[in-house]
Amino acid sequence: MVDEIVLKYGMNPHQRDARIFREGGLPFEVLNGAAGYINFLDALNSWQLVKELKGATSLSSAASFKHVSPAGVGVGNKLSDRLKKSYLVEGMNLSPLAIAYARARGCDRVSSFGDWIALSDRVDESCARLISKEISDGVIAPDYDPKALEILRKKQKGKYKIVQIDESYVPAILERRDVFGLTLEQERNNGVIDENCLKEIVTANRDLSDGAKLDMLVGYITLKYTQSNSVCFAYDGQTIGVGAGQQSRVDCTLLAAQKARKWLLRQHPLILGLKFRKGVKRQGKDNAISSLLRDRPIKSEYNRLNDVLVDLPEGFSEESKEKFLSLFDNLTMASDGFIPFRDNIDVAHENGVRNVIQPGRSSRDKYVIDACDELGMLMAFTDLRVFHH
Repeated sequence: MVDEIVLKYGMNPHQRDARIFREGGLPFEVLNGAAGYINFLDALNSWQLVKELKGATSLSSAASFKHVSPAGVGVGNKLSDRLKKSYLVEGMNLSPLAIAYARARGCDRVSSFGDWIALSDRVDESCARLISKEISDGVIAPDYDPKALEILRKKQKGKYKIVQIDESYVPAILERRDVFGLTLEQERNNGVIDENCLKEIVTANRDLSDGAKLDMLVGYITLKYTQSNSVCFAYDGQTIGVGAGQQSRVDCTLLAAQKARKWLLRQHPLILGLKFRKGVKRQGKDNAISSLLRDRPIKSEYNRLNDVLVDLPEGFSEESKEKFLSLFDNLTMASDGFIPFRDNIDVAHENGVRNVIQPGRSSRDKYVIDACDELGMLMAFTDLRVFHH
């Protein structure tokens, strides 16, 4: 066990002196490649997320991280045929862990380009084969099957970053951070998120389904490791829209809703039926679909669609989109801090949310609860804020 790894550079190439170290030894081993400063920030944050999510749900869990926030998170729930096609995994024999990663990557496939992957379980061949098809920087997991390791070591001409972490490692209770030459110290965020957090339902609607319970856990644990302010939309055992790092909570909600809308519309029959020209790669397909789904298309992107598509879809009108979106009306929204105004609730409801989880304990709780009651929504208070910076 080594005490230190010298890194090529820090967050930026001109920050030359960089290392990761721990007195008493690092709780991980780099099995392949040379992970950098940002890689380790993503790896260590994402590992905590999937370990906690697996502990709360007993399901294989995966996260796709970019710049120290999740682009997507998922558990190993069975995929529908529609999602298999949307996630470009049709015909693949997927293990629960591979399904969890397909869901994590599928939340926002454009944002996940070049992601860092975290996996809760020993990586099997099925999961490794799926990862081998995606553009990714590296992966962290507690263990790897020999065949899976062989597959992953071939990525990026042998330079793919593979980290194996000791899943029994428990960090010290106090954590420190240096900012501008000064040291901040605090107790680690060891707040427990489990089904006990879902017991305080404060609305007239108290009909919390098992599916909504799972989505609440997925959404809230995701926010614990997402740059604040943050709001997350979850559905079917995965995130479908993460609105991270906004100063205004309603902007977080709008961003999460916008991403969730794109996730849903990727499953529209006209999108699933797109015919791509021969030789178009997975990322080219993702970029083309993203162009079609933008609320305000980028003209240069839209003009290039004929280069990748055999034909542009006919009948993909706003009316057609709204009709399809109306099929999904049981989404869950999680908020890392209390919800101060009903505008967040209105935006959520307009975008198919019927279940809300938030810390609560605001002087304006009554107004937000009244808004949920007016709209027939369910809301649970956790009494646990999960800001992350």
